[in-house]
Amino acid sequence: MQRTTTGWGSGLLGVLIFSGSLPATRTAVSGFDPLFLTSARAAIAALLGATLLIVLRQKLPARGDLASLAIIALGVVVGFPLLTALALQHITAAHSTVFIGLLPLSTAVFGVLRGGERPKPAFWLFSCVGGVLVAGFALSNGGGASMQGNLLMVAAIILCGLAYAEGAVLSRRLGGWQVISWALVLALPVMSVLTLLQMPQDWSGISPQAWFALGYVSTFSMLIGFVFWYHGLAHGGIASVGQLQLLQPFFGLVLAGLLLGETVALSMIAVTVLVVCCVAGAKRFA
Repeated sequence: MQRTTTGWGSGLLGVLIFSGSLPATRTAVSGFDPLFLTSARAAIAALLGATLLIVLRQKLPARGDLASLAIIALGVVVGFPLLTALALQHITAAHSTVFIGLLPLSTAVFGVLRGGERPKPAFWLFSCVGGVLVAGFALSNGGGASMQGNLLMVAAIILCGLAYAEGAVLSRRLGGWQVISWALVLALPVMSVLTLLQMPQDWSGISPQAWFALGYVSTFSMLIGFVFWYHGLAHGGIASVGQLQLLQPFFGLVLAGLLLGETVALSMIAVTVLVVCCVAGAKRFA
């Protein structure tokens, strides 16, 4: 029980950190090209992760772990950051953030496929209801949103769910921060080259806010958040702790309203209450 509670607490910290990712990305793409932003944030985080691995004298991952690390790198180092950066050129941070509520279902499905977990039927009921609530909220509040942006977000959610489940399984052997650090290091050669090729020709027009946003997504979104998140998934259960992601859209919407001045509808409060109930129900039956 204590192990599960610790996992949920760690997972919640990860969710709070991740909640600022999309508003920060929305700010960053105002000054940086999406491809440069994706590669630069990964390269910066990889250098930090490599430093930790060297200073703390972590052993190299086994050859059999490389495939899993490649999947994680594809999902959360390259795929999710790039697809969301592209999506945020077409939709608002508030609209895109709500799609994150579909991540628990994606993570749970891949947790079954990759992690061998078997939640109770009631878990799937609460999970699906929570996902439908979030999807309905997104559609009802974004009828005029770009379909291209919506599809890019859906693709990002699928890749991210796969990487979350894969990382949680690997974290049981390597540790949470070690997994994301090795995944970042694995992607570093390609990300470094892309960063150099996609560098802006003129740096003078980039606002301080965009620089700050780049710093946030590089350190918190790409590294520190995953330390807590993978620890939470490994100790509290992939499907169970994954339900905390249903809260992320609403944390993100608050940040989008406060930091970006985007409108936060009162309907968010009602949906939030229902989603919290779904999270509680899913935890009980996971």
